Amino acid sequence: MTTIDFKAEVEKRREEMMADLFSLLEINSERDDSQADATHPYGPGPVKALEKFLEIAKRDGYETTNVDNYAGHFTFGQGEEELGIFAHMDVVPAGSGWNTDPYKPEIIDGKLYARGSSDDKGPTVACYYGLKIIKDLGLPVSKRVRFVVGTDEESGWGDMDYYFKHVGLSDPDFGFSPDAEFPIINGEKGNITEYLHFGGQNTGQAHLHSFTGGLRENMVPESATAVVSGQLPDLVDLLDAFANEHQLRYEVSTVDEDQYKLTIIGKSAHGSTPEAGINGATYLALFLNQFDFGGDAKAYLQVSASLLHEDFAGEKLGIAHTDEKMGALSMNAGVFNFDENSSDNTIALNIRYPKGTDPETIKAGLEIVEGVASVSLSAHGHTPHYVPMEDELVSTLLRVYEKQTGLKGHEQVIGGGTFGRLLKRGVAFGAMFPDYVNTMHQANEFADVEDLYRAAAIYAEAIYELIK
Repeated sequence: MTTIDFKAEVEKRREEMMADLFSLLEINSERDDSQADATHPYGPGPVKALEKFLEIAKRDGYETTNVDNYAGHFTFGQGEEELGIFAHMDVVPAGSGWNTDPYKPEIIDGKLYARGSSDDKGPTVACYYGLKIIKDLGLPVSKRVRFVVGTDEESGWGDMDYYFKHVGLSDPDFGFSPDAEFPIINGEKGNITEYLHFGGQNTGQAHLHSFTGGLRENMVPESATAVVSGQLPDLVDLLDAFANEHQLRYEVSTVDEDQYKLTIIGKSAHGSTPEAGINGATYLALFLNQFDFGGDAKAYLQVSASLLHEDFAGEKLGIAHTDEKMGALSMNAGVFNFDENSSDNTIALNIRYPKGTDPETIKAGLEIVEGVASVSLSAHGHTPHYVPMEDELVSTLLRVYEKQTGLKGHEQVIGGGTFGRLLKRGVAFGAMFPDYVNTMHQANEFADVEDLYRAAAIYAEAIYELIK
């Protein structure tokens, strides 16, 4: 039997693979609800990227299916059993702080800079080329592959809800998502957003007109802005000293004669790793909390400053929980909205929880927090997910990883949520290697170019081992 040198096969396709990836990265596929309509469920960007991906697949001889611009797929091979590969074309907002144009991909010192380079267009194309090699070489297979791409992975997974409801096919038997890291992610914590609700009343000597921060629940707020007035002695000097002490950037200006607009700039990060970011909103609350605010405004700032600031495990809130296998609960205070004219002001807490607790238990804990008027749950959530090491899917993927890298494979449980959990026998596999710098959801996101080629070879062999 001839052995296939998958790395050599990737080498032959380097330029072609990079050209296809560039064509996808050049599309701004951020969700834009302001432009959403019947044919563009999440705005035009995600649809454009989906169409481009399916166009590439069609060019390579696959029969493609677009499920009403929510998601699309193509299939390969024949057989009773089906391997599902689930990836996504949408990206989180680019935000600010980039040194390059986030939608003009650039390779600098071997790193490919663009929004989506590591989450998830880069890994998707690496995986696509892994399958393409099997097809190009005409290798014999005994199972079918269904390669699915979605357009709403970063927000609410409405794309997959719609896809499974309308695609008219039974679910794949097992599968993986190229949207995390090697060696494997075979466990994922539960994921829920809980909203703390507050009134809008001001009764103190200082007055909070508005407080906003955060772009998405699953991102650490890069910055936050408040408009304040009233008795704020030495405000500007104190802000300068505070920013210097905590090494933060800030902006301050006057809105009207008596109103100040303050912005604190931190650093964004993925909501599953809030400790990797600098939460501009909780820092702003920490600064403002020293002044004489009263009523709901005081409660809003106090909860943010005293209970949410730099408490990533929910200990001060009384919701902390740890499971021996899945680890500790983590919490990201992701979106802040306060308006003095609103009776419903909110803080969105994106919580990744292990086995042994659940959204209702967490909600009950949050409801007794002093100053919080009420707590509500997001409609969409995920329960904890785990595929054991003994499963043939897990053992095969780890075996290929070990063979190609020479590194020891091991199981991993993460707080992030991937499409791997869409199937009972589903995992996340690659494309980031153990030593990678995680820039997902951050400014200047990049993927190491050589790592993408390495990943493509691993995907090729892994898919072949699963379907031969």
